[in-house]
Amino acid sequence: MFSIKSALAKPFAFFIKRSVLKWANNPIETQDAVFKNLIDEARDTSFGKDHEFSNIKSHSDFITQVPIRDYEDLKPYVERVVAGEPDILWKGKPLYFAKTSGTTSGAKYIPITRESMPTHIEAARNAILMYIAETGNSDFVNGKMIFLQGSPVLHEKNGIQLGRLSGIVAHFVPKYLQKNRMPSWETNCIEDWETKVEAIVDETLPENMTVISGIPSWVQMYFEKINQKTGKKVGDVFKNFNLFIFGGVNYEPYRAKFESLIGRKVDSIELYPASEGFFAYQDQQNERGMLLQLNSGIFYEFVEAEAFFDKDPKRVTIKDVALKTNYVMIISSTAGLWAYNIGDTVEFTSLKPYRVIVSGRIKHFISAFGEHVIGKEVEQALKEAVEGSNVEVSEFTVAPQISPSSGLPYHEWFIEFENEPENLPQLAKKIEASLQTQNSYYFDLIGGKVLQPLKITVVKKNGFQDYMKSIGKLGGQNKIPRLSNDRKIADILIQKNLTK
Repeated sequence: MFSIKSALAKPFAFFIKRSVLKWANNPIETQDAVFKNLIDEARDTSFGKDHEFSNIKSHSDFITQVPIRDYEDLKPYVERVVAGEPDILWKGKPLYFAKTSGTTSGAKYIPITRESMPTHIEAARNAILMYIAETGNSDFVNGKMIFLQGSPVLHEKNGIQLGRLSGIVAHFVPKYLQKNRMPSWETNCIEDWETKVEAIVDETLPENMTVISGIPSWVQMYFEKINQKTGKKVGDVFKNFNLFIFGGVNYEPYRAKFESLIGRKVDSIELYPASEGFFAYQDQQNERGMLLQLNSGIFYEFVEAEAFFDKDPKRVTIKDVALKTNYVMIISSTAGLWAYNIGDTVEFTSLKPYRVIVSGRIKHFISAFGEHVIGKEVEQALKEAVEGSNVEVSEFTVAPQISPSSGLPYHEWFIEFENEPENLPQLAKKIEASLQTQNSYYFDLIGGKVLQPLKITVVKKNGFQDYMKSIGKLGGQNKIPRLSNDRKIADILIQKNLTK
């Protein structure tokens, strides 16, 4: 059936693709221009004056003048912005604060400015248009699209609107998508996540759903409820559903489970959005990694993760990054964040153009014994271990067991299965072999009898959901850390009888 909207999407997609390729093929010049603009625009802010932006002519000057900061370090400036002062981190006042949950800071208020807000919207739009340009598939724009997100209800703080990033973005859905967008505004405003998902299921079941988007753990909950309510696979309920858009966590641990819930394979687009900026999106279906957004008012620096906690770690720009190296990503942006550590670690999969994968969190690792195990390694190990089997994993996290009742310390894997393995020790051996292959430190600790091989503790069905609910973090932008260097999560899972 002919559709004007679908027909117009293709030439627009090719126009955007040409625009993207222009900066992607000139990465160094693009980032140099972003850097110069940031320094020029913020020269007269309080932060710019305190750090002598008027004397910054190069990246080396910037390194000298502006140290790496996390939220706690930047907080004195942020508090002035929150109090309503203008021209502190960026000119004027921000349009919004994206409110996020901080582990050490309580609530964190990340500014979103007149200049930074459009980059969030454009990157999300361009991810879809690049998919259309590559595949020629634009029929999905005629159907209904669901974006599982936080409540769009905003509150005011000293004249500035604040809310969750996904809720703020909900106010900027283009007019041409408004009729296609689901759920309804009323349903989207429901705060309780379980109630909200039930309402979304009821609203979407009769509709022609073509695109479904959200953090995989949320979408899994939505899919499971559709299965329970209809007794059918999601792909049979929504026959034209062919595009899954996701971000926030690695999809690979969920892929087998999703294909089982859907009943068939669907195309997917990976996004890398955060309150601090929209950093990357998947621009090619058959390429590993996401295209780093070099033309979005964000200047990137990178520090090798292994050296990050050294006294004076080396900061490099994209010009000097290498493949297969784990970096902490540092950003400066039109939101007024300067040499800001967002906490993520990335790895470059391509340098022409610059593509990245998120390898983990600099604070989410296990190195209780010097093993430096990161998120990417545990996800890869689990993926390899279940490949070719009928084992399906719903969720997992890993913690060190430093003081076992007997024997050497070990890594304890808490895994919630959809389909449990018949031989749990055999699965543990496969995970162990992969982890030792990937991580030489871990290999040496096992070989040197400092650690014993990992052990698996099975989490009950919906155990991780119950855990998130118990700490008040079900839904929203919250997700289970893959790794912890302590046993806070592990202890709660055990104490609340959420393990078998």
